[in-house]
Amino acid sequence: MGFRKRGGSEVGRRAPRAALATLGTVLLVPFVAFLVYHQFVTMVGATDHAVAEVDIAGRRVAMWKPSGAPPPDGYPFILFSHGFTGCGTQSVFLTEALAGAGYFVLAPNHFDAACGTGIGHQGELFAQLATTRSEVPFHSPDAWSDTTYRNRGEDMEAVLDAILKEKSFQGVPIDSSRIGLAGHSLGGYTVLAMAGAWPSWKDQRIKAVLAVSPYCSPFIKKGNLGHLDVPIMYQGGTLDIGVTPYVRRSGGAYDLTAAPKYYIEFSGAGHFAWTNLNKSYQSIINDYAVAFFDRYLKGTPDPLTHLLDRPWPKDVSNMKYALK
Repeated sequence: MGFRKRGGSEVGRRAPRAALATLGTVLLVPFVAFLVYHQFVTMVGATDHAVAEVDIAGRRVAMWKPSGAPPPDGYPFILFSHGFTGCGTQSVFLTEALAGAGYFVLAPNHFDAACGTGIGHQGELFAQLATTRSEVPFHSPDAWSDTTYRNRGEDMEAVLDAILKEKSFQGVPIDSSRIGLAGHSLGGYTVLAMAGAWPSWKDQRIKAVLAVSPYCSPFIKKGNLGHLDVPIMYQGGTLDIGVTPYVRRSGGAYDLTAAPKYYIEFSGAGHFAWTNLNKSYQSIINDYAVAFFDRYLKGTPDPLTHLLDRPWPKDVSNMKYALK
């Protein structure tokens, strides 16, 4: 009988210890997962290139000034929107290439920025954790509306309004008639919405939009892609399985988009091919991006025309375009 008493006591002591261990594991796993994820997005925004950052309309904004003598009416201007939990420095290779081609480029950190200097959480760990939850699940595009991530559009509009108040910004003369947008992933959603995919977001000042691996499923369901009146270039990849099929497929975003429109697909490219993480496609991405903006913001069509001709560059696996 004494033996059973001692055994029962031991079992009684083990039960709360096991429960505590289980609870600790339950709490630890998501925390470790977040730390791994945080390290990953930090790597996305990491660059060994010096990037100037300025405060514009209360937003932290990465800035690349153009090279070369200014045109008589000022430089064309491109505003870049980063991906979900990315940051303004996530695609330095692209923003630098655009600046090198004679464009003034700004990239604000949205509230969900988890690398660089975020505007909402200012590096606080648990506030950063909150930004990793999408406002509406990405797998539920029917639930998205023109109110979803409206704060991103407000960031872009605030920066645009602020720099166009004067004829120059930080000593850079700007041509307000030549404004383009570029965006990756959720940033692609943002810039398409501003082009009019959500009519309530439409900014008439926008003249051309580059959407790379853009999250566009809500616009397929209920947007207004068929009435966009600015040139659009989509870029995708064969391994970008969560996004590109919705752009490429029959009845997808490209098919629904009004001309002029372009779709360029890179063989083997995944979702992060348009960030600092993957150097394999940077040159070809830049070639098409610069040529697209040169045609529609500078009026120089030859470089893009050459890139559309067969044989396509080796990394291009698919291409579609309609000029009218």
